[in-house]
Amino acid sequence: MTTDASAAVPAWARAAGPAHDVALTVLLEGPLPRSEIARRLGLSAGTLTRLARPLLEAGLLVETEGAHAASGHPTRPLDVDESAHRFVGVKLTQHTAHVVVTTLRARVLASDEALLLSPEPARVVEAVAALVSGAVARAGATGSVRAVGVSLGGSVTAAGSVVDARFLGWSDVPLGPALQEALGLPVVLDNDVLSFARAEQWFGAARGCDHFAVVTVGEGVGYAYAVHGQVVDHPDAGVGTVGHLPLDPSGPLCPQGHTGCADAMLSTASITTRASVAHRRQLHRDEVYDLAEVGDPVCRRVVDDSARALGRLVATVGALVVPRKVIISGDGVRLAEVGATELEAALAAQRSPGTRPLDVEVQVTGFAEWARGAAVTAIRTFVLGEGS
Repeated sequence: MTTDASAAVPAWARAAGPAHDVALTVLLEGPLPRSEIARRLGLSAGTLTRLARPLLEAGLLVETEGAHAASGHPTRPLDVDESAHRFVGVKLTQHTAHVVVTTLRARVLASDEALLLSPEPARVVEAVAALVSGAVARAGATGSVRAVGVSLGGSVTAAGSVVDARFLGWSDVPLGPALQEALGLPVVLDNDVLSFARAEQWFGAARGCDHFAVVTVGEGVGYAYAVHGQVVDHPDAGVGTVGHLPLDPSGPLCPQGHTGCADAMLSTASITTRASVAHRRQLHRDEVYDLAEVGDPVCRRVVDDSARALGRLVATVGALVVPRKVIISGDGVRLAEVGATELEAALAAQRSPGTRPLDVEVQVTGFAEWARGAAVTAIRTFVLGEGS
């Protein structure tokens, strides 16, 4: 993840140490009574009052109305002013750009998408800048956007360059600086699976879970995990580290010549190709799943074989990193729905006897949710100063 957020962290950056912990707790869990904040952070009432006062004066926190303590006395819980700051998230795919404008808690205010008529970086920058400007105007957020997050399937450097994005055909593209110049706003770049995991951690299915994993299926196979409350970031995060994990010794070949690896079993191209060859006509992704649901023998077989492979992958993740939860998502996540029976059977068969059932959540999302993940990367940069 990379950014230049120097213009986006005034009040949050000044809230250091325990004061920052107070503000972050309220952001993620609020509104909260002062007594509850003090309890969660192990602070005395007097210390919390001292820490909260400058946060209130700076506008980081606000007092809300209408709550009552257990004693029946009215209280004034602390919350963040969600309307004071806006963020933009952009998800780039091979052919489209998807944008959302959000609040400080990643509530989506506006969304849009546009075709990328050319993968040439300068043309992409122009298209994204126009898309962002239009969405910000429709959201009434002009002047209140603090940072823009951009996610894509690939790896990025600390300087804001895209090292590799094979779906776009990019190598060493300085996307971050170019977008920052075009938009006049701080820009953050992130791998799309990592940004999705960050969003799930702060505002989604993994909220409050300090140890979880995300497995995504679609054009490729993605993986991310968090331990001790931190999504693990690494330069190799964007290069498909689980894509060539062997899952089926009798499976098809991937483009690298591996037999039955995750990419060969789970990618959309592999699934549609296997079904199309057998049917002797080109099938698209949803057609394969539709046919499988009504009992077409070819598509049912293809989906079940892939679903079993997905179950083995999830079981492997569960065995190696022992997460409290595994989230399955991605634009090809319908595989986990249509193939649910075989996925669950394979997962159970691969689990060691005596282990607890693995908490697996299948999350159907669109590209707008992935753009929201990019916005959360920008929010984290604003709040935590990451990468600045």
